Amino acid sequence: MNISLDAVKLLRDQTGAGIMDCKKALEDAGGDTDKAVVLLLEKGVALAAKKSDRETGQGLVQSYIHQGGKVAALVEVNCETDFVARTDEFQQLVYDLAMQIAAMAPAYISGDEIPEDSDPLTMGTALMDQDFIKDSSKTVRDLINETVGKVGENIRVRRFVRYALGS
Repeated sequence: MNISLDAVKLLRDQTGAGIMDCKKALEDAGGDTDKAVVLLLEKGVALAAKKSDRETGQGLVQSYIHQGGKVAALVEVNCETDFVARTDEFQQLVYDLAMQIAAMAPAYISGDEIPEDSDPLTMGTALMDQDFIKDSSKTVRDLINETVGKVGENIRVRRFVRYALGS
């Protein structure tokens, strides 16, 4: 199937994936952009799983202070190289995670950290399992996996803290 350059560019603008990845996804999807997006998302998840064991020694610490200064968050997100830590995609991810933490007050990074004998209501307090505040059709884990697919490196939320005035 012959895929037009405009279709590849549109998919690239929509997903941030590489040109060749976009072309292959469009070919595999028979030219259907929506199916190609799903294929790229699946590829991002697969890529994230393959890279999950790789060492993350670089990254950023980002703060977010909500309007009025009554709620703030500080998050450390790691990646493999300083080069990726300086990319716009990674910096936007870290900022969005800080905002997510300030807004949704997670208590844990992932569900694995929640003690077995804890209250069932705390199950929604794992950051990775929360709906992303800017797009509720995906979770924070999905957001991170998409970014892994774009930048090609393992990304890990190492730690965070949330402050609220009076608590």
